Amino acid sequence: MRQTYIKEIAKHVGEEVTIKGWLYNIRSSGKLMFPQIRDGSGIIQGVVFKKAVSEETWKNFELLTQESSIVVKGKPREDSRAPGGYELDITELEIVQIAQDYPITPKEHGIEFLMDHRHLWLRSRRQQAILRIRAEIISAVRTFLDDSGFVLCDSPIFTPAACEGTTTLFECDYFGDEKAYLTQSGQLYNEATAMAFGRVYCFGPTFRAEKSKTRRHLTEFWMVEPEMAYADLEDVMNLAEEFLSYIVARVLDKRQEDLKVLERDISKLEAIKTPFPRLQYDDAVKMLKEGGLEFEYGNDFGSPDETYISQKYDRPVMVHRYPAKVKAFYMESDQENPDLSLSVDVLAPEGYGEIIGGGQRMFSLEKLRERIAEHNLDEASVDWYLDLRKYGGVPHAGFGMGIERCVTWICGIEHVRETIPFPRMLYRLKP
Repeated sequence: MRQTYIKEIAKHVGEEVTIKGWLYNIRSSGKLMFPQIRDGSGIIQGVVFKKAVSEETWKNFELLTQESSIVVKGKPREDSRAPGGYELDITELEIVQIAQDYPITPKEHGIEFLMDHRHLWLRSRRQQAILRIRAEIISAVRTFLDDSGFVLCDSPIFTPAACEGTTTLFECDYFGDEKAYLTQSGQLYNEATAMAFGRVYCFGPTFRAEKSKTRRHLTEFWMVEPEMAYADLEDVMNLAEEFLSYIVARVLDKRQEDLKVLERDISKLEAIKTPFPRLQYDDAVKMLKEGGLEFEYGNDFGSPDETYISQKYDRPVMVHRYPAKVKAFYMESDQENPDLSLSVDVLAPEGYGEIIGGGQRMFSLEKLRERIAEHNLDEASVDWYLDLRKYGGVPHAGFGMGIERCVTWICGIEHVRETIPFPRMLYRLKP
């Protein structure tokens, strides 16, 4: 019989179905058993009547352990008391494998134990909810950009030079004496493809060798980066607020059940509407000082600073015009104050901090060469990037959004490590 997925069970009430999955849990009450079965698409509670099944089937159910792989047949029916609103009256059981003693039990486990068993922890209801929301966010990202006329142009993972600064590069041997680096961003390549297609985006893994242990940092993460020709800082901020509003609305529409599993306060997400507040760097610094935080003007914001600022708003806040010295070499200067850059960071509310960083790119070939020298970068390794200012250069702008930080915020969870199937952090490279 053809396999039926639990998420589609409502379409098959009263029909005989076959479900292929794993035993999530089981309890017994005399002549009744209540196995909970999961198949990746959902969980359904089964009902096994001793008198309605063969003696062999009943005994086989008694043999089952947590996460045993099984195939069951039965008829689903509506039951408002059951999780998900349906129960399955089971008539047949096929055991694919009896699982050994499963290491993750209903008791409390420490986070290190769970991370060591991440390959199994992914089977839990909470982790599946988070990763389904992640998948929805990624789908929403692609739909929004595709429908807005952006062309996907993926950028390379091996690069010959730094994009965001040389101190956070992962270095690799590249066929002999030549060195290559794992990408920190697709930014520079995006600028090239934007000059070809007008509006583009890249979407892929990025790597930062920061020795950071905060709840917001991974060494390998996924980033989406849209870039626009003939665009400025204002265009970037407009795009960012439309982009985030769309993503949140999509999750609210499609992932209500997963948000319930996470006990997410959806009223916080329902407040995410445009326009977003916009705050100049100078005013943000003033806010920090008025709040009693120690902060030296001219520095970039750290996590505590971003947390404090973002807690003041019920929706993302855009902090713009940071000092040029704390931003990447390619960021355009503000004509009214060359010490400032035409940059913006979007801070998620509820204290989640930066999820988007971007701005307007430097247009002048001469100024860009000066910046490259100031940052001690090898001009020869980015000669192709300089060509973009020689052959039909135009004002252009864009941003990057880390998927995992966005998932952390929308899910309302504490740490970024749960937002990717297998996180890579300072002291974690396994599993």
